[in-house]
Amino acid sequence: MALAKVEEKFQLLNEAIELLQKNVECSALDALIETFENLLDDGRVHVEDGTPDEATVAKLKDLYQKIDLASLSKEERRSVLQLCLLQAYKREKVQVNHQMTPDTIGFLLAYLIEKVGKYTAGLKLLDLTVGTGNLLSAILSTLEKSGWKELDVYGVDNDDTMLALANISAELMQSKTQLIHQDALAELQVPPADIVVADLPVGYYPLDSRAKEYQTAFAEGHSYVHYLLIEQALEQLVAGGWGVFVVPRGMFEAPEAKRLLQLIQEKGYLQGLLNLPQQLFINENSQKSVLLLQKKGAQTKQAEPILLGEFPLMKNQSEFVEFMKEIDNWQAQNFA
Repeated sequence: MALAKVEEKFQLLNEAIELLQKNVECSALDALIETFENLLDDGRVHVEDGTPDEATVAKLKDLYQKIDLASLSKEERRSVLQLCLLQAYKREKVQVNHQMTPDTIGFLLAYLIEKVGKYTAGLKLLDLTVGTGNLLSAILSTLEKSGWKELDVYGVDNDDTMLALANISAELMQSKTQLIHQDALAELQVPPADIVVADLPVGYYPLDSRAKEYQTAFAEGHSYVHYLLIEQALEQLVAGGWGVFVVPRGMFEAPEAKRLLQLIQEKGYLQGLLNLPQQLFINENSQKSVLLLQKKGAQTKQAEPILLGEFPLMKNQSEFVEFMKEIDNWQAQNFA
């Protein structure tokens, strides 16, 4: 990847986004979305009720010609979008559950999927909380390099803005991802999946009447949304299918986790729990782990031992390679 080229395109995009935001008087994220949608529409500037004005339209068209997304590779497009998102986050306070999942985490999830999953054309992969689409695009990019190309991919989110960003990400990557605008805890409008991934939001689910349909719902008050989503994922998986989730570190240490563990034991197997590097997170409370679940099926079994540990940082190359060898050995013993 030509970093100078990515930086040049980012600066041009940032100029276009700022120009549009100022003229239309919208949020930085909305200006980003409209800018990329214009570029993906052959550089046509969307005008509504005379805004943006003619002078701004002329400037934007000139910038769009210089940006020329077609001149970038898929990975370069992903990088440019990420930089623009980070810039938008700087301009506006974005809630934690709306921030994009780092590529490092996407790479690690893809690595685990390759180890435990069996690739077939038409394999169905679902991101239950697709958000900006960055986690999904990072996973698909990594899997594609390993030959996992003809996948049926789905993403679910109930936030219009996040879904618009996910759609941009999919179009930039020329992915045929089908995006569904719905509450992921309602009846899902997608087929059963071979693999479900999610960077699970943390907090309480506000709709108690819907939560009561789940075994992991609390008897009183709001229930944990990440518990409910894990239960939904297990229901959506085919027999023997895999769920790979980013979850709060120490999730199973909470007293409320007993109900979740009972559900997992009933429906599937807890095959792995790997802590992500502490340095990826700003404080102890924000640290995450990767949860590896498998739904029960005719050919499934509990892995012995459960895959446990902590990913080293990728820059610690020797430690990282050794840890990956341990995962390879665990996979060979249990799922070869």
